[in-house]
Amino acid sequence: MIKKSMVVKLNGKKADAMPAAMLVQVASQYESSIYVDDADKRVNAKSIMGMMTLGLANGLEIVVTADGKDEDAAITGIEEYLCQ
Repeated sequence: MIKKSMVVKLNGKKADAMPAAMLVQVASQYESSIYVDDADKRVNAKSIMGMMTLGLANGLEIVVTADGKDEDAAITGIEEYLCQ
């Protein structure tokens, strides 16, 4: 299991449903279980409804947890999408 803290930097991506939907697509590429935590809640990164409740926005501090055989790649892929 890997946990990594990140600060969301959407860099021009609209702060609406699109970042959440794209993150679900990124997370769904991996076999590992992936969760995103903010200060208030924990959601499954592969669940569009869960990610919509998170309200991704620039500057949001999150912790991403991945557990499985491709957990390293999963953390890297999510970080590349959310933070660069």
